[in-house]
Amino acid sequence: MSQGGIEQERRSFIAFALTPSLIVLFAIAVLPAIYLVMTSLTPFQLTTPGSATDFSAPLRNYDLLPGDPRFVNSLLVQAKLSFWGVLFQVLIGMALALLLNVPSRFVEFARTFFLIPMVLPPIVVAVIWKLIYTPDISPLYYAAQALHVTMPALTSSVDFALTAIIIADTWEWLPFTFLMVLAALQTIPDEYSEAALVDGASTLQIFWYVTLPFIMPILVISGMFRLIDSVKAFPLIFLLTGGGPGTVTEVTNYYAYLLAFDTNEIGYSSAVTVVMLLLVCGISLGLVWMGRRRESMS
Repeated sequence: MSQGGIEQERRSFIAFALTPSLIVLFAIAVLPAIYLVMTSLTPFQLTTPGSATDFSAPLRNYDLLPGDPRFVNSLLVQAKLSFWGVLFQVLIGMALALLLNVPSRFVEFARTFFLIPMVLPPIVVAVIWKLIYTPDISPLYYAAQALHVTMPALTSSVDFALTAIIIADTWEWLPFTFLMVLAALQTIPDEYSEAALVDGASTLQIFWYVTLPFIMPILVISGMFRLIDSVKAFPLIFLLTGGGPGTVTEVTNYYAYLLAFDTNEIGYSSAVTVVMLLLVCGISLGLVWMGRRRESMS
């Protein structure tokens, strides 16, 4: 058989092997996305017959979004949650990785312990923090009472509700950045640090000029993943605050949920979701472009 025939058979086999997976992926990912976009072009309400196929004003929902103060507020709340959550996860994860990057049986146990929050189901994490933030049963409030410190109800306080969500989200996903940075630290050759010590460099100088340049790409990558994934704090908000008090913790996906299931505005909810999806895709592509540009310049 000729080389061209072998190559053709190889391509046919690859296409045959991938086809079932592509069909399933299309059915569970692409079709719902198409339906979401189509629904966003209608004034769909379950109580209004025929509204699901009314495309007479396809951009009506999108025209309403800029003038919707709750939608604009939800974007701002999501931006705050994503920024502070990702920042704390990257910085604290890096600090823990630097502290635990030593050969020790106790440290190995500590590393395993730090993985627990990440492997727990999100709803379990939300229940744990619900118990921590409930004044009547929380050990945190018991300790504050023993120390004669007055603590407000964090999840129902306008000043602390979003902070409470950020803390819970950071606790849940801190192990991700911790593992990424720890793996990067263990690939750094010891010769670099030893040579810097011989030249009289301090611990801080070794970190700044030797360690940090090595782990910087991993910090960027882990920050990218967590920034993209930070829009999925729905379980925490649903169980801890319900978007309140007021709209202090009402992020965009939770606002879309309320529109669809509380006010029956399914078409408008779909438009909110599509905009959120486009923003996430735009941020993802921007971060990928920045990463590739950084690689080409280095």
